[in-house]
Amino acid sequence: MRHTRLSALLLAVVLALAGCGSHSGGHPQLVVGSGSKTESRLLAGLYVAALRSYGFAAHAESAADPMAKLDSGAFTVVPAFTGRVLRRLQPGATALSDKDVYRAMNAALPEGIAAGDYTTAAEDKPALAITHATAKAWGGSDLSLLPGHCGGLVVGVVSGLHPPAAVGSCRPPAPREFPDAAALFAALRAGEVTAAWSTTADPDVPADVQVLADGKPALIQAENVVPLYRRNALTDRQLLAINEVAGVLDTAALVEMRRKVAGGADPQAVAGAWLAEHPLGR
Repeated sequence: MRHTRLSALLLAVVLALAGCGSHSGGHPQLVVGSGSKTESRLLAGLYVAALRSYGFAAHAESAADPMAKLDSGAFTVVPAFTGRVLRRLQPGATALSDKDVYRAMNAALPEGIAAGDYTTAAEDKPALAITHATAKAWGGSDLSLLPGHCGGLVVGVVSGLHPPAAVGSCRPPAPREFPDAAALFAALRAGEVTAAWSTTADPDVPADVQVLADGKPALIQAENVVPLYRRNALTDRQLLAINEVAGVLDTAALVEMRRKVAGGADPQAVAGAWLAEHPLGR
């Protein structure tokens, strides 16, 4: 009898410990999904940190197709960019402004997936950089000036980046490809290309070039950070945690965090440290 009681007690302890490993406060551990690229892993780390700051157990996992994992229920939350999600679900979608892209993306989401609040101040959309001399010759640094200088334009891009085919009424020629950002911007400074495609949150854009500002109305499709999540899988507090990221994250912070990760820092550690310095409200 004593042996039976001891066995039962040990079994109860084991089960309790197992429960602690996968639950926090009675909630199952949440899986925040990402792709394999650095920026995707960094964003996943940010939303993991947001959930943990509210006391919820969460961890990040990578997959070749995180959206498919979200659709299947393997992932609970997947941070993404509004325009990229929209183009995946509706190729050829013409919405450009952040609000219009978000609305169109929301309408196109599969039935079991919802979108949280998007970060109006944090984006990573295609951007054109020119030299300061070119900006002076064009009379400004607004992207709306590009159509007036479309003729004879020579554009460069780092291999693997897919810029838009048109900017307003300007359809630039196919861009010259370069192996990395250093080679691209060296060609820009040397006058081998007139403009260089990059993105608004690219940490490799040097300080001595001018990025053309996309004003209103927008000429390039918005790419704002947005958390996608499984419908009915989050509590109100969990949803609040991921939505509050939209109130603190901006493009400058995204650039700085990406720079640290590019230097060898762990994405989760970088995201956690940044969120500790910019705590979410409660």
